[in-house]
Amino acid sequence: MMQLASTAQLRAALMRWALVLVPGVLLLGFLSGTMAGSGPANAWFAALAKPAIYPPAATFGIVWSVLYVMMGFALAVVVVAWGARGRGAAVGMFAAQLVVNLAWSPVFFAMHRITLGLVVLGVLDVLVVATIVMFHRVRPMAAWLLVPYLVWALFATVLNWQFLQLNPGADGQSGGSAVVRMQIGN
Repeated sequence: MMQLASTAQLRAALMRWALVLVPGVLLLGFLSGTMAGSGPANAWFAALAKPAIYPPAATFGIVWSVLYVMMGFALAVVVVAWGARGRGAAVGMFAAQLVVNLAWSPVFFAMHRITLGLVVLGVLDVLVVATIVMFHRVRPMAAWLLVPYLVWALFATVLNWQFLQLNPGADGQSGGSAVVRMQIGN
């Protein structure tokens, strides 16, 4: 049997891809949240009633950072699986779920659309499951790296739903400065 690359060469390729993809995914997640004004400093969000299962605010930055690192490494594992059947489709599915993931913060925090945020998370949940299935076909380890992400995405879906239940009047509500309309005359 002829081996195309040594184990050391395969590990080096994985590390090179991981050094690009891990920070890349982490950076995209950070930019999405930052540009959307996500977190407790957002005045609209701060005014919302919080569900009982809402964890301390610092939890989100820590958990998402760990998850984005795991997601980037899982992607690197699949990317270096040259010649594996379904590799291209799995990478494409990862990209699709990442785009949906990155869309949630602007929808929820910038647009103040709690219902649409719930829809985005429902789509994300389905895409993450599909990504896990496709990654498993290429490299099972990569699929297992995404399981905590699926658990957190499902938790986020429940949390988003509870925000909607507690704050139905805030859905789509402007969170900026108040606009006062005055009628002069008749």
